[in-house]
Amino acid sequence: MASPVSVYNSNVLDAHISSTSRESLKMELLADVTLLPGEERIIDKDIIYICPFSGAVKGKVLITNYRLYFKSCDADVAVTLDVPLGAISRVEKMGGVSSRGENSYGLDITCKDMRNLRFALKQEGHSRRDIFELLFKHAFPISHGLPLFAYVTQEKYEENGWSVYRPVEELRRQGLPNNKWRITFINKNYELCDTYPAVLAVPFKCKEEDLRRVSSFRSRGRIPVLSWIHRENRAAIARCSQPLVGMSGKRNKDDERYLDLIRDANDTAKLTIYDARPNVNAVANKATGGGYEGDEYHNAELVFLDIHNIHVMRESLKKLKDIVYPNVEESHWLSSLESTHWLEHIKLVLSGAIQVADKVSSGNSVVVHCSDGWDRTAQLTSLAMLMLDSHYRTLKGLQVLIEKEWISFGHKFTSVRNFTCVRPECRSGCLLGFAKNTAVCVCVCACARACVCLIVLVRVQRIGHGDKNHADQDRSPIFVQFMDCVWQMSKQFPTAFEFNERLLLTILEHLYSCRFGTFLYNCESAREQNALRQKTVSLWSLVNSKTELYLNPFYTPESGRVLYPVASMRHLELWVTYYIRWNPRIRQQQSPVEQRYLELLALRDEYIKKLEELRLSDSSRLADDGPGGDTSSPSPASSPTRQQHYTHLQTPF
Repeated sequence: MASPVSVYNSNVLDAHISSTSRESLKMELLADVTLLPGEERIIDKDIIYICPFSGAVKGKVLITNYRLYFKSCDADVAVTLDVPLGAISRVEKMGGVSSRGENSYGLDITCKDMRNLRFALKQEGHSRRDIFELLFKHAFPISHGLPLFAYVTQEKYEENGWSVYRPVEELRRQGLPNNKWRITFINKNYELCDTYPAVLAVPFKCKEEDLRRVSSFRSRGRIPVLSWIHRENRAAIARCSQPLVGMSGKRNKDDERYLDLIRDANDTAKLTIYDARPNVNAVANKATGGGYEGDEYHNAELVFLDIHNIHVMRESLKKLKDIVYPNVEESHWLSSLESTHWLEHIKLVLSGAIQVADKVSSGNSVVVHCSDGWDRTAQLTSLAMLMLDSHYRTLKGLQVLIEKEWISFGHKFTSVRNFTCVRPECRSGCLLGFAKNTAVCVCVCACARACVCLIVLVRVQRIGHGDKNHADQDRSPIFVQFMDCVWQMSKQFPTAFEFNERLLLTILEHLYSCRFGTFLYNCESAREQNALRQKTVSLWSLVNSKTELYLNPFYTPESGRVLYPVASMRHLELWVTYYIRWNPRIRQQQSPVEQRYLELLALRDEYIKKLEELRLSDSSRLADDGPGGDTSSPSPASSPTRQQHYTHLQTPF
């Protein structure tokens, strides 16, 4: 993971180090930086980091095509920063050439990972121009026609993370196909719905033409399809988008019959439709052609879950950032935290997922949707499945869950578009100018004529990889919120999850880093079109090559257990090791826990190894004491020494 800010006293350098030695130190500061395969140095520069915890610190900054790395040269305070450029949301100039005051001229950097960075430079000779321009260019490569680092990296892993999730295999694990549900490839060319995966599971009795007619009545063509099915009671979780009812209250008989087929698949008396939105929002969506299922759906009941939209969540996280970075004001901490409403939103998401899981566990099928079915819908279905299915609580299972419900079913992580002129004679000199939803590429042709090519630009969405538009209103921490809910569950059920907190932190770090291709693009069709699997590395390649780092030593498998977390403000906690991890005091308090995890894992492995050695020793001794052996000697099982060994080995467990 990226190194947090750390503060400690250095005993290595003498306070009276000579000026010559200091210069030598500056040259050596960045010599030990280990670059990733494919990572290239762009610029390094003497700079002052305005550390919020220890004040102004002199050092050297290195910018590569992947990261911003800073190391202090101060004898008294050692500070290291390692920031993936993908985590940078905004870069601004601080002060001007006429600014007065110490360290008032430099750069102000806002990050997506809950921290801000300020650097000061000398004011003479436009000393920040080169570093600002280079940092701005490489932190926002999409805005400058450059590739993301995921396309540049040359990292190699023995594990192929792209093979973790295989849709048909996962559906077969759930018991499909059967006489109620079937697997369809109607969307293999992404013509039915361009944001859905190629492999879908639908009611057995519905025909392909029925699916096409239903698609025309659901927002973005996102029809109700199976997400998960209970192996015993056959109750199903189906996900979709809102119906296109509109102000006139349009009806679609095919859509109504289709939901009836979902209800019939396990003989549910009433199909429960969980609409993630507040009632007032769902009503308001009618004005834009959307809406919700009304009384015309005779065998269904509609439940609104009151989870707010992406804009409310974005503002809530901004407020949270204001109270946790750089300092935590303890005197008003509880009231400040309450004012952000962040835990309140976490509570509503968890509460909604609990309702979904409980309904399915009791034998009733459900349909879940919000507006377009790729934000709150993904939160609810994936969390409900985590509660119902212990497979998703394993290390590989969580990877499958994220790949299936978030990546395959089209959460809008980001849209990446390469701007290339369609005219073959255009070779260079492109200037990009942006209108509302288009990009104009002005090229100089080989024949010296100017041509203008219009290219459709799909807006960058929830994460904003490589895009300079930090004010994009479509950005929102929906996936971060989901991971927070997973953490809340792991805190309440510490033995139920095979993975530990470090996995969750690693996933969120690389949500922003752009080092892997896992969280690029908005949907499966875009990933296929851009050959993402062939050109980038999966995050799961990293995780599965070092699984020992992400295992929970307290894990106890319980295959049939349904988890119902307590969604109460009294039981929910702020995820300190994520939101406040850049505070060195917090980091120092938390690091021993992770170290203890590793020690326990090593201890467990040592015990297992010793136990195996004893078993092999016993087997060998029994073989030696065969028919012609010494029958007068006591058996290994009755040997006092052996009994002591086994008793000792079992004690910690």
